[in-house]
Amino acid sequence: MKEKLHIFLELIKFRITIFVMITTVFGYLCASKIIGIELLGAALGIFLIASGSAALNHLQEAVFDAQMERTKNRPIPSGRISKKNVFAIVLILAIAGSVLLFVSSGFIGVLLGLLALLWYNGIYTPLKRKTSFAIIPGSVIGAIPPVVGWVTGGGNVFDPQALLIAFFFFIWQIPHFWLLLLAFGKDYEDAGYPTLKKYFNENQLARITYVWICVTGITGLLMPLFSIIDVSFASI
Repeated sequence: MKEKLHIFLELIKFRITIFVMITTVFGYLCASKIIGIELLGAALGIFLIASGSAALNHLQEAVFDAQMERTKNRPIPSGRISKKNVFAIVLILAIAGSVLLFVSSGFIGVLLGLLALLWYNGIYTPLKRKTSFAIIPGSVIGAIPPVVGWVTGGGNVFDPQALLIAFFFFIWQIPHFWLLLLAFGKDYEDAGYPTLKKYFNENQLARITYVWICVTGITGLLMPLFSIIDVSFASI
């Protein structure tokens, strides 16, 4: 039982999906002064959809994962779970997450949640095999969950505050990925993924990443100006 739980948590990329859920909570708390039961539904709904998306990603990249030192021991390449079982898990998680989002966040919440799944698995995942700049459109995915939280808390998708929050989480993901590229670039190249090392050396990539980190910080400092977070909190 313990081994099955470990496989499941690895399959849904638990540490990442928990963070995705936290960004949903952040968006909700920025929009609402009162914590309602709908927050639980939205957070769990996004967690389940993100988990289903992560499991589907394992299916999509199983062949390539087997070629990389960092990923060759993942559940599918290592033979610890069948593709058929993973597909069933994907369906259950995606459907359960959609139902929870519909109940807590309405049609807009479900639409945004499924958009994130389709964008990640239908656009970003195959795009990674074609261009080293896939992370830029791919970062749209991380911008969606906090907007779901914002909408659940009573806000509008097109509120300036929602757009700034989305932009912050969009910007944040790019240096995060490039830092991984600096650490595991050769692994990606060996598996046939195009990398930015074709265009930049490690020092140049490190400097570019530093600039993106600075932009992320500046975007965060803008939040008090939009009354998203308190000034005293931002100063921390």
